[in-house]
Amino acid sequence: MCAIAGIMDMLGQSLPAESAVQVEAMVAAMRHRGPDEAGCRHMGPAVLGHARLSIIDLSTGTQPIGNEDGSIQVVFNGEIFNYPELRAELEAKGHRFSTSTDTEVIVHAYEERGVDCLHDFNGQFALALWDGPRRRLFLARDRVGICPLHYAQIGGRLLFASEAKALLGREGLPRRLDLQALNQFLTFWLPLAPHTMFEGISELPPAHFALVEDGKLRVEPYWRLDFTPDSRAWTAEDAAQALGEALGEATRIRLRADVPVGVYLSGGLDSSYVAARVFGLSSARRATFSVEFADKDFDESPHQRVMADRLGSEHARVSVDDALLRKDFLRMIWNAEKPSLRSAPAPLFRLSRLARDSGYKVVLTGEGADEFLAGYNIFKEAKVRQFWARRPDSPMRPLLLTRLYPYLKLPRERGTAFLRQFFGRDLERTAEPCYSHLLRWANTSTLKRFFSAQVKAELNNGSGRHGPSDLADLVEQLALGLPADMHGWDTLSKAQYLEAALFLPGYLLSTQGDRMLMANAVEGRFPFLDHKVIELANRLPARLKMPGLREKDLLKRAASGLLPSEIVRRPKQPYRAPAAKSVLGTPMNGRARELLSPSALERAGYFDPAMVAGLLDKHARTGGMLAEMENMAIMAILSTQALHWSFIDNHGPMA
Repeated sequence: MCAIAGIMDMLGQSLPAESAVQVEAMVAAMRHRGPDEAGCRHMGPAVLGHARLSIIDLSTGTQPIGNEDGSIQVVFNGEIFNYPELRAELEAKGHRFSTSTDTEVIVHAYEERGVDCLHDFNGQFALALWDGPRRRLFLARDRVGICPLHYAQIGGRLLFASEAKALLGREGLPRRLDLQALNQFLTFWLPLAPHTMFEGISELPPAHFALVEDGKLRVEPYWRLDFTPDSRAWTAEDAAQALGEALGEATRIRLRADVPVGVYLSGGLDSSYVAARVFGLSSARRATFSVEFADKDFDESPHQRVMADRLGSEHARVSVDDALLRKDFLRMIWNAEKPSLRSAPAPLFRLSRLARDSGYKVVLTGEGADEFLAGYNIFKEAKVRQFWARRPDSPMRPLLLTRLYPYLKLPRERGTAFLRQFFGRDLERTAEPCYSHLLRWANTSTLKRFFSAQVKAELNNGSGRHGPSDLADLVEQLALGLPADMHGWDTLSKAQYLEAALFLPGYLLSTQGDRMLMANAVEGRFPFLDHKVIELANRLPARLKMPGLREKDLLKRAASGLLPSEIVRRPKQPYRAPAAKSVLGTPMNGRARELLSPSALERAGYFDPAMVAGLLDKHARTGGMLAEMENMAIMAILSTQALHWSFIDNHGPMA
């Protein structure tokens, strides 16, 4: 992974010389992503810039890279994992290469196929290609949104960069948070692409490309998630075998690098499976990296040690306690460029530093298995609620939810009443495509009660709605972008689509993925997110992916014999980190106290100081023993305030 940036005059007029200086400054703002070298080229109407993290062809991969006559130039962030095969095909057609990089494959593939070259790439990428003869800029992003790409249109020019911080303040771009994006965050946990947290800055959605020519910007999809099952009569054994073969190939090509490749090891099934595949494919030096928590409620280190011992890996770990979490959380917001409802990204910032300090620029991880192989409780919850909805008066059916959340140790009569109250909202709206997520979104939307009167008024904008906590408008807007054939999918597939299309790129792969990895110049690679693996998994029947309430059954079958049985049989434990009590401290630490003070809240203007003071008073009185939604409220408010301090007030990262 690297960083890319650039400017184009949308009418094709030559840019002044100072535009190259501006692009160099944009690149400099992202040198944490690419500390090895930087490059910039001015080509009349366009300037392309690049900060490099050198992983393949360490000596001759300086970007931008062009074709034989230099008329086409590209800057690229990411990897094309099937580049050797593509290069051989292109050379057979007469293309001549001057480097050994995967980047140069993009140039010649574009010459051969135009924008359709994207269908040939197996990889993770954000790219910008200047087509001189056509005076056209071509931008593109990988299928699932691993690599970020932002852009802004300002006064007849298009500016783009890997991170929003490189664009803020450029050519008069305002420094303001986008209130609609903040409203979306406190519903969906993330701003919906193309929205970002910053007014005037857009994000190219996953699986989309953009063409800029003749004064116009055109954005189009080139791939989509499709959960329509095929007609094959799959057995569980056939499906598990096909899955194992696809994952083996996806892992093999993700080991292509001219630097050492390590593995993140959480102690769960997904990362353990990837690690076993990696260590089985090569005898090269390998290391595994893990997070340990001082708080045993979150710690998975015993399972990590079991797997590391089985692999015989060079195992390194970072231990995270409350002091380290407080130190990293606010700094993390600078890298994430988004607020967060959880502290979970912060330990991953520390983990990537451990990998880098250990001499590793590349790590493989297990992201994507839960989304595409049905590992989340929200999928089980949707199945139970749909089953319950067929007999909504049943006293027994809602009790199935205690199997998902065993900590709800309630007597039957009281338990049924609680479950009806909490999980019964929108119970019978089973035909709606967003059925699985309505409960989560409704609960998160309650946090908008902390918005200031000014923000509520601006978001209402005379709509007649009760307020920004009203879910109807946002879900209706979201539904407009959902696949037309989604109504014909089963309940599990609909839920998987929402997780994979929204939460995966908008939170997991950005706030917990790319941004925490690249903060320390480490590239993450994800075998479960190989598009061939995804397309296979999405074709498989839901009954095989989650028979009854058994999550990731096919992956467990594929892992049998490859992993210790205690790892395969282990119940799913989502990655979590300590919440508000650890981040704030009791008493509250100085930095948090400053950001959450009435004067700071009043200046920023997003939240009601009196309501926040009441929440903080409860935090102090109870020693931080707050309900889940209260914890999330504190994290959301604190991180939004940190975002404002860093980017809108322009103070930079918090120490």
